[in-house]
Amino acid sequence: IEVSGGMTLDRLNAFKGMGINTISVGALTHSARSVDISMNLLTDG
Repeated sequence: IEVSGGMTLDRLNAFKGMGINTISVGALTHSARSVDISMNLLTDG
């Protein structure tokens, strides 16, 4: 059984002991900071 949708890290304990196998928490990726990376290529000619 998987629980997902609107899950936060604060709500994890509410599902303890319910037989849940997997909990998907979008906050792990939604709160990740982005990094601006660029690459400049030089060509001959």
